[in-house]
Amino acid sequence: MAVFITGTLIAVSLMAFHYMGLPNYLFGVGHYRVTLQLPAAGGLYPGGNVTYRGTEVGRVDSVALTDSGVDVVLSLDSGVDIPVDLDASVHSQTAAGEQFVALRPRSGNGPVLKDGDVIPVDRASIPPDINSLLDATNRGIQAIPHDDLKTVIDEGYTAVGGLGPDLSRLVKGSTSLAIDARTNLDSLITLTDQSQPVLDSQTNTSDSITAWAANIAMVTKELKIQDPAVSKLFTDGPAAADAPRALLDRFQPSLPILLNNLVGLDNVGITYKNDLEQILVLIPQGIADLQGATLANRNTRQAYAGGYLSFNLNLNLPPTCTTGFLPPQQQRVPTDVDYPPRPAGNLYCRVPQDSPFNVRGARNIPCETKPGKRAPTATMCESDENYVPLNDGYDWKGDPNATLSGQSIPQLPSGTSGSTALPPPPIAVAQYDPTTGTYVGPDGKTYTQANLARGANQHQSWQDMLLPPKAK
Repeated sequence: MAVFITGTLIAVSLMAFHYMGLPNYLFGVGHYRVTLQLPAAGGLYPGGNVTYRGTEVGRVDSVALTDSGVDVVLSLDSGVDIPVDLDASVHSQTAAGEQFVALRPRSGNGPVLKDGDVIPVDRASIPPDINSLLDATNRGIQAIPHDDLKTVIDEGYTAVGGLGPDLSRLVKGSTSLAIDARTNLDSLITLTDQSQPVLDSQTNTSDSITAWAANIAMVTKELKIQDPAVSKLFTDGPAAADAPRALLDRFQPSLPILLNNLVGLDNVGITYKNDLEQILVLIPQGIADLQGATLANRNTRQAYAGGYLSFNLNLNLPPTCTTGFLPPQQQRVPTDVDYPPRPAGNLYCRVPQDSPFNVRGARNIPCETKPGKRAPTATMCESDENYVPLNDGYDWKGDPNATLSGQSIPQLPSGTSGSTALPPPPIAVAQYDPTTGTYVGPDGKTYTQANLARGANQHQSWQDMLLPPKAK
């Protein structure tokens, strides 16, 4: 009996103190009371749960009417600190009711609730009346024509019927997008805050955007009009694309070699860029000179003859350059047609670069990689070596090519650029007036060659053209 009585007392104690909470109900032990002011009861009843951040922290002690609403006394556990700065709302735990009070803090700082505190009505909210909601829903359903509602449901089924997996992926993708947006919330807020200049630029360029949209509309309209041609382009396009590919396949053995050679040609073009530009500059002037050849005879009786030609005898101007070439005893007979080995060394006119002999010779070739330098060979252009002439080309009486015969090179006197011997007199070229036979000489004087005029005696020999003219 003692054991039975002891077990009964323990069970009753556990039920009274732990499950029923009699000390709290009778004496308020371990709890404190807070008054919640509500505009209406909202279905709340005594004994309902009170939660804080989803955790049960007490129960509803009483619900009493007041002149302005309802006062709800909440019995809260003393071991949980609940901040004063909070919101209180009445919710339904299930569809059948079971309302409870949910406390949600606005911030975790500040003072906490204590016995006798009041949660004002502006911090509280209640759910809408389910009966009013059901009545409004019923009236809305009755206002919809049943036939139209059936049509909407049927069309909705047609629209989304069988799209369950796709809708599921859409929902999952939207969820992932929302999660990523939450992760990058700071960046999105920054983008939103700083989007004003971009939006302002769109507003300022509204005219351009309107014109662009109009042009797009015109293009799409033309595409619509030319729809058959565009369709044919898409139909025949693959075959047309296959044709160049087949052509490239046929050229495959030789095309890489050609492209490789073009790369080398490109390097040459880059090296000779200045020369190519000079040619492009001179070609128009050369064409203009050719067109001007017919200007003198234009609108005359000689116009049928074509270009205006001037025949002049230039004897030994400039003199022949022999310095730097093979000596006479080593020169081959012009009638030989075989191909002997090329002589050692470079054969070119080796006189000073400013000499009148062979002014367009190899010694005056510009160095492409060193502007301002001229040399006869690429090796000399690339090196620091400068061109050295053999002689001045006037009074050299020895071997014209001293390097091949071993003969010493004569040195010019210090401070002189050439020999004191006078060069042979040059013969100048001048254009004359075919009407009077006059022309201006190199000395600036005007001369008259009477036998060049149109009225001159036509029965003259070519020797008469060599006679000196009469100066005015």
